Amino acid sequence: MCFHSKQSQTAQALEHRFKAKLADGISIEPTIYNGFSFPKTPIITRQAPDKIILSNWGLMPSWAKDTSFRKNTLNARVETLQEKPSFKNYVQNRCLIIADGFFEWKWLDEKGLKKEKYFIELPEQQSFAFAGIWSHWLDQSTGEIQHTYAMLTMQANALMSEIHNTKKRMPIIVSTSAEQQWLERGELYIANDLLQAHLV
Repeated sequence: MCFHSKQSQTAQALEHRFKAKLADGISIEPTIYNGFSFPKTPIITRQAPDKIILSNWGLMPSWAKDTSFRKNTLNARVETLQEKPSFKNYVQNRCLIIADGFFEWKWLDEKGLKKEKYFIELPEQQSFAFAGIWSHWLDQSTGEIQHTYAMLTMQANALMSEIHNTKKRMPIIVSTSAEQQWLERGELYIANDLLQAHLV
C-alpha cells in the first residue's frame, strides 16, 4: 500500500512536465504528504486533462456520512475496483496523482516493531503519476463540495516485495508516454519496474 508520498517540483515545472495549467487560485509547494492527514495534493482528471487541481487524498463516495471514512479509501486494489461499494461507481473517474517519490517501511521483525524506511523514486528524480480514481463529495455539514481520490495499488514487484514485505502491495505508476491513454481509455501501461529504492 502507499500512504506517504513526496512532490518536490515547482508549479512551473509541473505545468511543463504534464502539459497542464494550474487551476485558478491554487498554489503548489514542495511537500511530503501523509495520507492519514488527508492532504490536498495535485491531480489531473480525465474530465479536465489540461488542468492541475488540488484534491483530498482519501476517496469519499457520495453515500459516506462523514470524512472519517477517508482512512479506508486512501488506496484501492485495482484487482477488485469494480466490486467494492466504495469504488465501483467511480471507475470511469480516472486521474493522475502527481508525485516524484513515495515512502515505504520494511518490517524487520514479525510484529513490525523494528522497521527500515525507504524512499522509492524513478531514475533522475523525475516527476511521475500514480494511477487513481476520484469523486465529488458533498459535505452536508458545510454545503461544500470536495474533490477526493484513491490511489490504485497492485501486487508488488520483486523490489517492492522485499521492502513492503507484509502485504506485498505497491502503488501503480503510469508510464509517461501512456498517461493520456490511462485518462482517456483506462489502459494501464506501468513504469513500476523502473523504480529504485534508497534507505533513509
